[in-house]
Amino acid sequence: MYLKELSELSGISGDEGEVRDFIKSHMASYADEMWVDNVGNLLILKKGRESDKKVLIAAHMDEVGMMVVRINEDGTLGVAPVGGLDMRVCLGKRVRIGDVHGVIGYKAIHLQKKMEDKFPAWRDVKVFCGFKNKDEAAENVKLGDYVYFTTTFEEKGEYFSGKAFDDRGGCSILMDLLSSGEPAYDTIFAFLVQEETGLRGSSVVVEQVKPDVAIVVETTTAGDVPELEEYRWATHLGDGPAVTFAHRGYVVDPRVFQTIVETAEKAGIRYQYKRRTAGGTDAFRFARSAYGVPAGVVSIPCRYIHSPVSLMRKDDYHETLKLMQLLVMKGEVKKAWRN
Repeated sequence: MYLKELSELSGISGDEGEVRDFIKSHMASYADEMWVDNVGNLLILKKGRESDKKVLIAAHMDEVGMMVVRINEDGTLGVAPVGGLDMRVCLGKRVRIGDVHGVIGYKAIHLQKKMEDKFPAWRDVKVFCGFKNKDEAAENVKLGDYVYFTTTFEEKGEYFSGKAFDDRGGCSILMDLLSSGEPAYDTIFAFLVQEETGLRGSSVVVEQVKPDVAIVVETTTAGDVPELEEYRWATHLGDGPAVTFAHRGYVVDPRVFQTIVETAEKAGIRYQYKRRTAGGTDAFRFARSAYGVPAGVVSIPCRYIHSPVSLMRKDDYHETLKLMQLLVMKGEVKKAWRN
């Protein structure tokens, strides 16, 4: 498993190079072919026992974060989100801009006026890095610099915690598959860029590799938190991998969906349906690209995604890996072929 190392790497959308280099260095010995395309996707071909069909397995390398958009006169920095990031989860958190460290600050609660205690807009928030003034800040930070959370990975009991589990969890699963042997069919493992800012990486993959079927391995939101009523839960930690039947812009191809479900049931793998259809994945792009590749989604449930720290159960990770091993390495995905 590579989740710890992947989680602690920096890779906001558009800046995935560190993650890509890590995957390349660890997977080169398992690849039959490996290349980086024009938008930065890392594509790895692993030849299978049969070559009459081609499978595409994908996960995205990028994470949500921030970018410097303003250097203030007092030396603090104004930032804007990159991807779906809510300011409410960012206040008071430590961040890094290159080698510069800072903290996201806001007016103390006892200094706020009545009705000012609602969550602030991005324009109201500043990153303090210890600079005396604008000139000193400008010597060390530039507009457009990425702002990263500095969360470290932890393993406690039955849980993993860390940043960027969406979708370094999926990347780790793909790396586990790649290093575990020979797949049933020729398989392209696609590590994608810029999913969080519009599914950009996946939009150019299908025409390059021309797969017969695709499966996206994601990390998805869990709703089993005190703040939400149960009917609003998307997934639940501890109930195994989540299988998507539909999400924003895409109803999953029934043949792919049934293949995933039947494979899990046959093997006695506990699984769950992702019960909310909000949000989207790279499967949407695959299904709308070129000739419309039938695509499915298997996800690891995770609490507090798109925040400085997420929480994942170990057994959910390992059950997701087991399901993907059956689909890809044992060849159960063949049931999803379109003749």
